[in-house]
Amino acid sequence: MTNGFESLIQTIKSKVKALKKKKPKKVYMKMDKTNSVRVEIRSRQARKLIDKTLQAADRPGKRPIP
Repeated sequence: MTNGFESLIQTIKSKVKALKKKKPKKVYMKMDKTNSVRVEIRSRQARKLIDKTLQAADRPGKRPIP
């Protein structure tokens, strides 16, 4: 019984050691944003700002929306 338990412990230890070994990370090239993506980002930001302004305009005399 103890031999089986010891072999189980050794197996677990070896598997843990194998998991701890660092695998080389994949290197990805960073891609620049295209003009269309930049325009899309700006239009989203503008849309959010417009929505926030319209919400504030719908509530005159009340505290501004943060």
